Amino acid sequence: MINSFFEELSTEIYKGVNKRGHPFRYITMATVGNDTVARLRTVVLRKVSENLVLTIYTDSRTQKMKHIADNNQVSFLLYHPKKMLQLKVEGTAHIVTNTDRLHTTWQNIQPNSRKDYITQTSPGSSIKNPDHVDYIEDKNYFTIIDIIPSKIEYLKLQRPNHIRALFLKTDDKWNGKFLVP
Repeated sequence: MINSFFEELSTEIYKGVNKRGHPFRYITMATVGNDTVARLRTVVLRKVSENLVLTIYTDSRTQKMKHIADNNQVSFLLYHPKKMLQLKVEGTAHIVTNTDRLHTTWQNIQPNSRKDYITQTSPGSSIKNPDHVDYIEDKNYFTIIDIIPSKIEYLKLQRPNHIRALFLKTDDKWNGKFLVP
């Protein structure tokens, strides 16, 4: 019985990338750097590969990159409002250094979307006017981050009983148990 809930959460996570308009496309990511305060931001789920490895893209100059360098343990919160399904995912972030993968992925990014990774100054820098952002053409700060999950908590809000389950990955195998909602 527990396996059916893991299958559901897996299917929904994959749909976040493959189904247009799915609520798991834009997810909340939490990092903690040396300052011990959790920092939250919305990221775009770009890819889900075997064993639910989640992939996002970012600019290498962002605060999340500094946090990951200090502490590569991250969390995601995914919520599907129509299905009343919440997933909390915890895992280890790995910054991709494979130049072939970075180059190939960069080549497949739409030119207009590349602007997110070629600003003259780093994301979060102060500017006087949002219409006057300077871009560079000869360099990019595009980065891929793969998150290898180790824990997924499933919560389905429904009547008569909510359903809550915890899935832990041990030796590349997911094991689940039900929890009190």
